[in-house]
Amino acid sequence: MNWNQVEGNWEQFKGKAQTQWGKLTGDDLDVINGKRKELSGKIQAAYGKTQEEADREIDDWVSRN
Repeated sequence: MNWNQVEGNWEQFKGKAQTQWGKLTGDDLDVINGKRKELSGKIQAAYGKTQEEADREIDDWVSRN
């Protein structure tokens, strides 16, 4: 799976993202709206991770879903 599929079906992936990153709120997920950069930024802010760490987590998450 690639990010374009996630972005195009964001409503379906929001729940999976919420499960993966429980600190992200429903409002956060609405703001993200399938944008990878937004997701990365929210993960960095919520979990104190670097951009590289957040991007790696996103890559792993996408490959599993």
